[in-house]
Amino acid sequence: QVQLVESGGGSVQAGGSLRLSCAASGYTYSSYCMGWFRQAPGKEREGVSSIRSDGTTTYADSVKGRFTISQDNAKNTLSLQLNSLKTEDTAMYYCARGFKRDLDTPYDYRGQGTQVTVSS
Repeated sequence: QVQLVESGGGSVQAGGSLRLSCAASGYTYSSYCMGWFRQAPGKEREGVSSIRSDGTTTYADSVKGRFTISQDNAKNTLSLQLNSLKTEDTAMYYCARGFKRDLDTPYDYRGQGTQVTVSS
């Protein structure tokens, strides 16, 4: 069965960095797009970044220039480097499997999430 397991979240001060990872299993990783989403308490889920199997990436305007998505198709792993973190980046971050790079399209499986907390 499809499994997505995130890791790497934590608490940092504003301006700091974190690196999130997502281990995928149970399907042919390279056949799908992968994305990162986040949701803060009381707010709607937000698409953060996505990557296609050929490495083409998409970023939300709010994270452009600060976050970098990458993947290792050989290891079925997805990563998100978070730099210059802001307090408004505080949220639960999820990785998810999708069919298109567009973050507004359906992503059918997601992991349990990893918490990122940024303090001022």
